[in-house]
Amino acid sequence: MVETGFRKFIITFTVILAALLELIDTTVVNVSLPQIMGNLGATLEDVGWVVTAYAVANVIILPMSGWLSNRYGRKNYFTASIILFTIASFFCGNANNIWELVIFRFIQGIGGGGLLSTSQSILIETWPKKQLGTAMALFGLGVVVGPTFGPTLGGVITDHWTWPWIFFVNIPLGIIAVLLTANFIKDSIHAHHQSDHVDWIGIILLTIGIGSLQIVLERGESEDWFNRPYITILSMVSVISMTAFVIQELYTDHPVVNLRIMKNRSLAIGMFTTFILGFGLFSSVFIFPVFCQNLLGFSAQQTGELMIPGGLATIMMMPFVGKMLQRKVPAQILASVGFLFFYLFTITLGKSNLESGEVNFYIPLILRGIGLSMLFVPLTALAFSDVQPKDLAQATGLNNMMRQLGGSFGIALITTLIHLRQGYHRSVLLTHINVYDNAFSERFNGIYNNFIAKGYAAVDAASLAYKAIEVAVLKQTFLLSYMDGFWFTGVVFILCIPLLYLQKFKRSNIASATSH
Repeated sequence: MVETGFRKFIITFTVILAALLELIDTTVVNVSLPQIMGNLGATLEDVGWVVTAYAVANVIILPMSGWLSNRYGRKNYFTASIILFTIASFFCGNANNIWELVIFRFIQGIGGGGLLSTSQSILIETWPKKQLGTAMALFGLGVVVGPTFGPTLGGVITDHWTWPWIFFVNIPLGIIAVLLTANFIKDSIHAHHQSDHVDWIGIILLTIGIGSLQIVLERGESEDWFNRPYITILSMVSVISMTAFVIQELYTDHPVVNLRIMKNRSLAIGMFTTFILGFGLFSSVFIFPVFCQNLLGFSAQQTGELMIPGGLATIMMMPFVGKMLQRKVPAQILASVGFLFFYLFTITLGKSNLESGEVNFYIPLILRGIGLSMLFVPLTALAFSDVQPKDLAQATGLNNMMRQLGGSFGIALITTLIHLRQGYHRSVLLTHINVYDNAFSERFNGIYNNFIAKGYAAVDAASLAYKAIEVAVLKQTFLLSYMDGFWFTGVVFILCIPLLYLQKFKRSNIASATSH
């Protein structure tokens, strides 16, 4: 139901607050993992499940959120999701061991997964169709800025308090969101009655299939992929379950996920481009802090502060992008420019070296912020341009699931690529470590003579010189591998631009999403 005045903006604030709670928690815990390990006596492998459990629950519940909204009422489902998320946050902060924390993170992820797509569908129905560009821009702030500032917020909380407070801060915000929801949000006017039939087979197949896939993506690289039997087994389970799920949903009369809406070409292509957006958003947020801290020696606070200008660029650009859509600038054009900005971000970072400082990263990260602001809203407009209002809840759930999966695929692919390229670059660099290479001889002799000048014996000076060369080779290997990761991400974005023009070319894509 379209709202006006104060009510419209308080509903907008409520759904963005709820979405931010969910999105920040996807990354806020990452920087606190070492402290959690020490406090709960967990191994590195065990603590990884704290992140994995949340991601698995998220991606399982997202495609079902439309069905749950229709069955139990959107307001009831939204309120229940906030309450579940808030209660789980309390128990996460009070966990006595690592496996309690993993269980409550999974429950928190179930609540959080229900917030994102439901928030988006509420927002689309709240704003007049001619102002939906602005509405999606405001919602996009949470989607883009949340994962970006999550690690920074986690670092600040962990440094000044203790790790449980990264969960406890959700409690007052969750209570505020529940109160606002109860007083201002209404049920969807497009909700249709659900029969008493529950597609339990579809629910079970989806849970097993998508849950297994997410575990494979989250844990595969650290477990050396298919060299671990359980990764191989889960991969096969995922393929079989998801194939059976698709067949079940296409032939049952009451599907838990209405896959038939993907006959809509704009939605199908939009889901894929949203997948790529998730790929770039999450993989770049993952790889850049690792690059800065592990290779350049930046602190967590320094790295977090570097992300601020890019986040501000996104915040400032989002309303502009929304206005451009309202003025009927084709979404394809804006998204194409966004992809180009993101490509410029990756190739600029791809020219970094071991002497790069903070000042070298401000411009690339601002380019990223501008690019992301020009991607989220236009891609959402294109995806939903021909979706019937009655299918909106299902469409937003599937679209948000694709962004989450895109992020998981992106991180898994980039980490694997970096690992493989490390072996390649090291082998190439080692070919130059011989006395017949002039550059090596000059570098070695300079280091060797420096140790001799400090009073070291010739044998010790030579040994230390070789160790110094090994450190230099290692750093250069990592540098070249990270640069490959940046370049690869940029190429993926460029290759996706033609896909935008397979969608219907309209001058008012967002408005049409609610005009049927």
